[in-house]
Order: sequence, then structure tokens, then C-alpha cells
Amino acid sequence: MFKKILIANRGEIALRVLRACREMGIKTVMVYSEADREAKYVRLADEAVCIGPASPRDSYLNMPSLISAAEVTDAEAIHPGYGFLSESADFAERVEKSGFVFIGPRPDSIRTMGDKVHAKRAMIAAGVPVVPGSEGALPDDSKEILRVAREVGYPVMIKAAGGGGGRGMRVVHTEAALLTSVAMTRTEAGAAFNNSEVYLEKFLENPRHIEIQVMADGEGKAVWLGERDCSMQRRHQKIIEEAPAPGIDRSLIERIGERCAEACRQMRYRGAGTFEFLYENGEFFFIEMNTRIQVEHTVTEMITGLDLVQWQIKVAAGEKFTLRQRDIRLHGHAIECRINAEDPHKFTPSPGKVTNWHVPGGPGIRIDSHVFSGYTVPPYYDSLIAKLVAFGDDRDHARIRMDIALSEMIVEGVKTNIQLHRELLQDENYIVGGTSIHYLEHKLAQQNA
Repeated sequence: MFKKILIANRGEIALRVLRACREMGIKTVMVYSEADREAKYVRLADEAVCIGPASPRDSYLNMPSLISAAEVTDAEAIHPGYGFLSESADFAERVEKSGFVFIGPRPDSIRTMGDKVHAKRAMIAAGVPVVPGSEGALPDDSKEILRVAREVGYPVMIKAAGGGGGRGMRVVHTEAALLTSVAMTRTEAGAAFNNSEVYLEKFLENPRHIEIQVMADGEGKAVWLGERDCSMQRRHQKIIEEAPAPGIDRSLIERIGERCAEACRQMRYRGAGTFEFLYENGEFFFIEMNTRIQVEHTVTEMITGLDLVQWQIKVAAGEKFTLRQRDIRLHGHAIECRINAEDPHKFTPSPGKVTNWHVPGGPGIRIDSHVFSGYTVPPYYDSLIAKLVAFGDDRDHARIRMDIALSEMIVEGVKTNIQLHRELLQDENYIVGGTSIHYLEHKLAQQNA
């Protein structure tokens, strides 16, 4: 097992990884930007290294600074968390060439699954169902693009091969708008992802967003750890996640889960990963794979009893992989609400000083947060300030516990979306379960109207 790990991230995930390391008796090195100098996790780490100014480009995305920090502190491995460089094959490669262990998949796996065209081909080869669409990147031939779209059927979605996080997507409803949309998406993709390849998929009108969590050892062993429903989202950004997904036949979930695990075995995938699907009319369609720990890994931990971050570390260290599919048991239900420092109506970030901070507690309540009274939310990074998780015997039990927890949570000094969460938990359609990925945006549009 590693003796010292460098944590190449910030915020709640940095603290989450630090706690996993402390439980395992592993010393930690925390990197931080000048804006995060006073962060709680910086003080809790065994060592801390400033890697640059506030701008992510000059700090958390600065590969030479991160490698240097690992070198000067004699760290053995680097945990990238999520976001920033966590899905950068170049960074993973650089880490390993510098003599450190990257706590995540091998660079070739990240590269393959990071390119949506290559990922789709890999899933087809593994028998995982995919959304109908182009077989690969769209060609330059306009007539061929039009032919593919007609074959798939409108509406269609144009996607950037190197995209992610809800960026690089454009819905097209008519043939007249297709070629212009393809050209625009290519230009945007080239600027944002340094990869102008785009592909075309059938646009599903009313799908749900379902994820399958996997863990693999990189040597051909893999298990799937249940599913999550992440359909409550806005502009492709998740707001509420839960596990398990309500209202989907278990035999269908199990069949898809096993195919995901088999795909990991075939590509000798290493570490934690998430297969993302759209689910509509009783069918699953693969859209992408996230080659990292997810923000919402907490709900899977609650219903499986497993520490996914510790398993990431164990796998990276080459410890024996003792997880077996027949031993994975799901218990109860868990719901996560992402608490963001943002305007609850405009959804614009609300940085500033937190003057009063009180978090809820009680049975089944978990909160992952780096915030405290007096903490200043910086304007340079994501607005997530806490993940509130409620666990119950069943979905309704978890929902009631979450509502109570939200009512007890106090955050003053910055605006938050706590009230939006409370409204959603009382929404009749959410209570029934099974809302689509478009539900929240439609609901907000109606309220604004």
C-alpha cells in the first residue's frame, strides 16, 4: 500500500479523498491555489504545497506544477478526484512516466473512452446497447451527412467526439438546419476540446439518465455496483441523484450491469468508472463513460456499504481484488442533493463569505463539504459547496429524511439552491419517480412564465 498520496484537486472531493487516506493510514499531500490557502483540507493534510495563483489554468490544470509537488514531497501516487485533470489521458501518462502511480484508469483507457466515437465502438463490441446514430465521426460529404440523418430519423443530436459535461451538443429538428448545425458544432468542438470531430445520434424525446457504477482491477476482473438515477438536471448539469433508480425492472438493470462489467473485463479497465445511459420505453442506450470517481458516488456507497475511493486506492496499489459480484448487495435507498452557491432563480454563481454555516444530522444523513462559517467561496471554480445525502429503508423514507435535513441546513452570506431542492422533493411527479432529463427545465420554464 502507498505510504503517501498527493491529492490533485480541491473542494469537497479533496477532503473526501483525504479522509479515505487517513482511514487507511496513508499520509497526504494537498496541493492548493492561492485562493484556497485557508481551506480546511489544506490544514488537515500532512503536507501542503501551493501550486500557483487562483486561475485553474495556472494551478489545478498546471501539470508541471502538480508533478513537481509530488517530486518534492516524495509522494508515491496522485489521486485526481473529479473534474480538472481527472480524465486527461495526457496527465495520467505524464504521471506514470514521472515514476508515480495514477489513481485511475490507464492512459489508453481514458483516451479511448474520452473520445465518444471510439467509446461507442468499444461498447458495440462488448454488446452494450447504444443510441442509434452514425457509425463513427461524420464525414465532410454533405450528402452522406443528410443520408445518415434521414436513416436515423429526426430529431437528431450533433455531439462533439471529445465533449463532456453537457458541452458540445446541438439538437436538430429539421433537415434544413442540419448542415449548419454540424458546421457550428465542429467549430465549437475544435475550440473547446481541440478535436473538431462530431457524430450524430437519435435525439430521444423524453429519456431518463441512468448510470451504472463499476469497479475493476485492470487484470480482467470487474463488478458493477448498482445503478443511479440522475435525471433531475438542468442544462445537462445534475441537481439530484438517487440509487437505486425507481420503477425500472431489476432483471433489465442486472442485464445491463453485467454487460458493463464485461466491457471492463474486455478492455482490462482499472479503477472506478461510470457507464451513462439514456433510458426510454424500457430500453437502455449508452451515451458515454466517465473514467473517474463521480460527484454522486456517495449514493452508491450508501446502498452498497463500500468505500469507492478506498477501492480506487487499493486497485491502484495492486492489492488483491476481493470484490465478487455475488457478494454485492444493495440495501435501502439514498438521495443526494447538490448544494450550490448560486442564485436560485438565475443560477448564476454566488461567491462570497459564508457568515453562518449549520449542517443537519441525524440517522441516515451524510454531508460531504469543505465549507465552514467564515469560509469564502471563491469565484474561480465550480459553485458546489456541499453534497447532502439521505439514506432510508426505501425511497419515500429517504425523501422525507432529506426534506427534514434541508429544512435544518443554514447557509448565510451567499445564495444557495436549498429552497429549489425542497420544492422538488415535494413535487408530485418527483414523488412518484421516473421523471425525464427535461422535467426540471420544463418546470422552471413554466414557473418563470
